[in-house]
Amino acid sequence: MEYVLSTKNLCKQYSKHLAVDNVSLHIKRGEIYGFIGRNGAGKTTFMKMVCGLAMPTGGEIELFDAKGSDVNMHRARVGNLIEAPGIFPNMNGINNIKCKCYALGIYKKGYAEHLLETVGLKDASRKKVKKYSLGMKQRLGIAMALVGGPDLLILDEPINGLDPQGIAEVRDMILKLRSERNMTIMISSHILEELYKIADTFGIINNGKLVQELSREELSAKCSDYIEIIVNDSARACTNIEKLGFSDYKVMEDGSIHIYKELDRLGEINRELVISGCIVNSIKVVQENLENYFLQLTGGVQGV
Repeated sequence: MEYVLSTKNLCKQYSKHLAVDNVSLHIKRGEIYGFIGRNGAGKTTFMKMVCGLAMPTGGEIELFDAKGSDVNMHRARVGNLIEAPGIFPNMNGINNIKCKCYALGIYKKGYAEHLLETVGLKDASRKKVKKYSLGMKQRLGIAMALVGGPDLLILDEPINGLDPQGIAEVRDMILKLRSERNMTIMISSHILEELYKIADTFGIINNGKLVQELSREELSAKCSDYIEIIVNDSARACTNIEKLGFSDYKVMEDGSIHIYKELDRLGEINRELVISGCIVNSIKVVQENLENYFLQLTGGVQGV
């Protein structure tokens, strides 16, 4: 499998604070990778190390098959928008783009105009950036990250603070970049519901550690609805559940039983358990959602 970016036990320590703790992450060519975590979880620090804006204190980065000091030669192939866009508010959109182009030695006629059109800012190209909305500034920042035609685009919280329309515009633009340019894109956010709409793979980080890395299909399976049963004797209950033909179930650490298929057989299951002598304290269909799953992995609602 071809990875555009992979890390092995990557660490970053600031004094006594370990901001990134042994993160081993893998991004395949052509995919959209959703990097999920609370504010302060380590997302931005990780991205800065990949882009060469911060030095790791441990571990390895492999970028386009390059390792060690050779990684630096390939960082020109990485575009990034990390934290606030680096723009000049008293200049218009087109001149902001041209400044970045000239810095990279790009003088092609119409190049800056094409980038602004790509991000939906063609009609605002002559407008001063200080008069842009937050969503327009984010799109301008993405346009600047696209200067030079990067193979990997890294976006740190590109939808943070946007209204629903702004979020939808950025989301559609990202999908367009991937479909039209086969670009590999890494996006960080603390909003799993939004990234679920576009990402192929998800990495969930908490307190600097990569808690889980899973595909869209795996995430969907973990967030599907299920029957939750709480009984006095889970072993006996499992025997009777199997008699009913169920095999896709799991006994949880707290002793509850989760059944993941045929959720319409709730009454039949309850009757069988009661007949067998089980005391059924609770039986219900639980509608698991992405937010709940994220909170389970990251320790609850505090600090989100």
